[in-house]
Amino acid sequence: MSFDSDTSSQGGDHRSFLQITRDRLLFEMLRSTRKNSKSTWKVLIMDKFTVKIMSYACKMADITEEGVSLVEDLYKRRQPLPSLDAIYFIQPTKENIVMFLSDMSGRSPLYKKAYVFFSSPVHKELVAQIKKDSSVLPRIGALSEMNLEYFAIDSQGFTTDHERALEELFSENAEGSHKYNACLNTMATRISTVFASLREFPRVHYRVAKTIDASTMTTLRDLVPTKLAAGVWNCLAKYKMTIPEFPQTETCELLIVDRSIDQIAPIIHEWTYDAMCHDLLCMDGNKYVHEVPSKNGSATEKKEVLLEDHDPVWLELRHAHIADASERLHDKMTHFVSKNKAAQLHQARNGGELSTRDLQKMVQALPQYSDQIDKLSLHVEIAGKLNNIIREQCLRDVGQLEQDLVFGDAGTKEVINFLRTQLGVSRENKLRLLMIYAALNPEKFESDKGAKLMQLAGLSDDDMIAVNNMRCLCGPDTKKSTGGGFTLKFDVHKKKHAHRKERTGEESAWALSRFYPVLEELIEKLSKGELPKDEYNCMNDPSPSAHGLPTTSSLRTSPAHSMRSRRTGGTWARPRGSDDGYSSDSVLKHASSDFKKLGQRIFVFVIGGATRSELRVAHKLSSKLKREVILGSSSLDDPPQFITKLKLMSVDELTLDDLQI
Repeated sequence: MSFDSDTSSQGGDHRSFLQITRDRLLFEMLRSTRKNSKSTWKVLIMDKFTVKIMSYACKMADITEEGVSLVEDLYKRRQPLPSLDAIYFIQPTKENIVMFLSDMSGRSPLYKKAYVFFSSPVHKELVAQIKKDSSVLPRIGALSEMNLEYFAIDSQGFTTDHERALEELFSENAEGSHKYNACLNTMATRISTVFASLREFPRVHYRVAKTIDASTMTTLRDLVPTKLAAGVWNCLAKYKMTIPEFPQTETCELLIVDRSIDQIAPIIHEWTYDAMCHDLLCMDGNKYVHEVPSKNGSATEKKEVLLEDHDPVWLELRHAHIADASERLHDKMTHFVSKNKAAQLHQARNGGELSTRDLQKMVQALPQYSDQIDKLSLHVEIAGKLNNIIREQCLRDVGQLEQDLVFGDAGTKEVINFLRTQLGVSRENKLRLLMIYAALNPEKFESDKGAKLMQLAGLSDDDMIAVNNMRCLCGPDTKKSTGGGFTLKFDVHKKKHAHRKERTGEESAWALSRFYPVLEELIEKLSKGELPKDEYNCMNDPSPSAHGLPTTSSLRTSPAHSMRSRRTGGTWARPRGSDDGYSSDSVLKHASSDFKKLGQRIFVFVIGGATRSELRVAHKLSSKLKREVILGSSSLDDPPQFITKLKLMSVDELTLDDLQI
């Protein structure tokens, strides 16, 4: 597969990860077919996986602009279009090759010519199968490996679409199963295509397997990061030999970890606008459904919107604290009204404050401002809904106790008191609280102590599975866990009560902002070359002087005492003018889109699902470290999804629909 000569970060390519992904699909694949094709318009044919790759990176208008008049599903019955050429973007599977050959072989092929692009490396046997058909061969305009098999879910994030990675790699049934090896192999291939796309060759760091002592056998579950690192390394070694101008020396960093590094991040309430939308609003992916006035004005109708980067209000607010987002929206609305006389008249008629419905009516009354008011009214409505849910579900009290537990300011006594007195808290939120408590205090769940706590919280047997499995994710416990849990020997050197330390120099601008994912510290250590050598190995094993990194074997700073007082009380406290330069909202203000100034990229891959707080950290640290940080994972999970996946680890043949969240 040929690449443009400027697509290496070392060679002067200053585009973002998402931009490179998009450009490769549109220009390197679609536009490249124009050279030898006499057909102005073409048909684009994809399988179920590649259509998602395309939809995450490109809009339909982009695809049409490159001469595609029709997008088809490889596995659906299609109308013959013998006058048009076809572009196939498919995975290199036996089934897909059979479908392609049936389309293009014989006397009456479906299309005039076929340009075939595979999403990952294709086996020689499959290429031979294509070449064997003499009627198909003259009709092939191109046969190429795109090496692009991941979902670009964010400008700095991707997933490999392994929604059941926790279950397939870490459950009791995982060891020795076909799914275990298949999952790891596919994951390694897909991660490697990220580096093929960006023409980067990484130093591959990974969390090492841990054993309790010399007599304890390392489990396959604990070897997952090691095995995945080896798989990625093997794929990259092949790319070095097969892809023209692929870097032969290291150009970036890759860190591979699993979910055991931080069991709390997927469960705790994250208070940023993006995380709260996905946690509390029952969204379908990035799709939000709301009611707007119908065109005739007599009733309302449902409208679907995507909360994505093309929405400037979303882009500005997504990493802001919910209270900050609400305040900014209020300021935007006030500013709009002050600059618009028609809006002022509308406000006067309605006696002061403009409601969401008023804003929606203004869209019809002021068509020249429709897009601006549309976006504003949408986010005013969403922020209002979120604040109502926070109030109704007592989430500030829940969030306060969650963070106090994480930072060691609360313990068993406070948890018991909370469960006894806070009767308005939902079962789901009590479950999440106990899962955090179990992750921090696994010894408290030995014998019947855990059962009594869960009984006090009114949790079901179904919920007990999730709590037990959360406890085992932490586990130095070598005993067989009870309640249907599995035994993962993760973090076996972890001390009891290893509470998170306050991050000095980053005082929270808002209440309930203390929590940070462990990944944040790991990325900073990786950037400095200070990952603990006893916990992380490197496949490349470079000498520290080879790339100018410090020779410190590990970073073991003494825990700094926080000068910050604990946040309590009923208001969102914010010191005016407080801006540490690295808070999520500050980064959006100061982040530069000029990638020329950035150093080598940092890639982090989390096996078992990443969180929105970790994706936010990737954006935050890109600005702080002046290096583009790209987060990859098997999936991106919101708390309800993660809890469901934990439950699936202990049961056979259950579907997601069978479990109550």
